[in-house]
Formats: sequence, C-alpha cells, structure tokens
Amino acid sequence: MDADTVIEMLTDHRADALMLTSHLKFPKTVIERIPEHVKIAATCSVGTDHIDIPAAKARGLPMTNTPDVLTECTADLAFMLMLNAFRRGYEYDRIMRAGWRIHYGLGEMMGRRAWGKTLGLIGFGRIGQAMARRARGFGMRVLYSSRNRAAEEAELGAMYFADFREMLPHCDALSLHAPGGLATSKIMNAETFALLPKGAVFVNAARGSLVDEDALIAALASGHLAGAGLDVFHNEPEYDTRFADLPNVFLAPHMGSATVETRNAMGFRALDNIQAVLAGKPPIDPIWR
Repeated sequence: MDADTVIEMLTDHRADALMLTSHLKFPKTVIERIPEHVKIAATCSVGTDHIDIPAAKARGLPMTNTPDVLTECTADLAFMLMLNAFRRGYEYDRIMRAGWRIHYGLGEMMGRRAWGKTLGLIGFGRIGQAMARRARGFGMRVLYSSRNRAAEEAELGAMYFADFREMLPHCDALSLHAPGGLATSKIMNAETFALLPKGAVFVNAARGSLVDEDALIAALASGHLAGAGLDVFHNEPEYDTRFADLPNVFLAPHMGSATVETRNAMGFRALDNIQAVLAGKPPIDPIWR
C-alpha cells in the first residue's frame, strides 16, 4: 500500500490500530492525516527512521517498534558478512558457479583468518553485544565505541573507546551497529576509512546512511580494505551497483532479520503492543514517551 491507500483504508474500516513496516515512510504529512480513531501505530521493525517521531508525539499517537526479538538473527547475519569478507566468500562462490576446472596454487586466492583478529564495533547495543559474544567464540579481541560505556558485565572483556576514531587503527575488522540519523550520517567516510589498517574488512548490517558509499567503493577498489560485507545501502532497493562490480564485496539485500523465527517474533511483538494499547494499558515498546 502507498500512504494514500493506508489512510483511505484506516478511514473506511474505522480501524483501531495500524501495523506498518519500514517500507512505507510516515512523515508529518502522513501522520497528520491518520484518523483520530486510530489508537496506536505499531511498526514491525526495530529501526524508526521511516517515522517522524516528533510529529507522532505532537499528534499524540502512540507508536511502537519491535526491539529484542531480532537481535540474535541480525548478529548472525553480520557475523556471516564478516566471515565472507575475511575469506573471499563471493569470489569462491563465483569460481564454483563458473565451473571451477582450475587448480589453484598454495599462494593463490588466499583470504585472511578471522580467528584471533581484532574486531571493532561502532555501536554496542543489543546487536553489538551479540556480535561481541560471537567474536569470543572465534578468539577475537573486541573493541567498541558507543555514546555511553556499557556496564562492565555487558562488555564481556571488550575495550571501550569514547572516540571511535581512536579505535579504528586497531581494527582488523569493523562492524557497524549504530542507529541512523543526523548524528551518525556518513561517520564512515574517506577520512575514517583511511584510519583503518590496510587489509581490514568492513561490515555494515545497520544503516546505509552511516557510510559515504563513494569513499567505501574507493577504499575497496584501491585495496586499502581487503573486503566488505554489506546488508544495507543508501538507496534501497535501488542500491549503487558499483558494489556488484567489486570482487571483494559480499552483498545481501537488507536481510538481517529474515528468518521465519524472527519475522514471526517481530509480527507478534507488534501485535502485543497493539493488544496492550487497545486494552487500555501502556505500550510495551513505545518509540516516544
């Protein structure tokens, strides 16, 4: 549905609630048109950058998201992206699909070992911490930077950097887990990519807005970055197809939560929020208070 169809159906059916996804933008102009009889709008996503939250608050419309339930699934995918970036996963797959038929010598087609490397995390919320737990199983040293330092028991031995720029020179791999928004827009750019050691790998399963894609493509094409694993992009689904031309990039079409278990859990979490509000209770996962 487009926004006009949503408003029309809410009105025609005198709907009590709206369940939406991140595919449809809800700016102020749409939120102001939502009928008064709609008591809650529940987005089936963790991210909220498709919603004008101040407009929802001004309208007095409770809005909720679905945290917690996709943490492990998204961390699984981010870790998969990292392993493929280290081990040249796309190139190996391409060789096999082309028929192989070539003997490779001991010095050819070599990736890099993930075991024992240093992983840097920008963002150390639920998903960042889940990545840190996985990294421990691979004997990795974990560094992280976030707005606030985590409690000691949540750090799992990870080292905190107040300024992420100071962390970057120590990272064999860097994985982004920060939210989108003005504060984080293009935090990875030509300057910050240059701070990573030559041969590092880069992972983004958070938001495409965190990255200057021209700078990332340049870092990959020059060999400064050995590889990347990307699940998110500036313009989705019309992403920059220059990434597809790079052999050292493993790509996914924004599928961090795409498992049966997680998508079901997200849907039921949205319904739980709707049920609570319609029963006169506070929302479980309010986006604004």
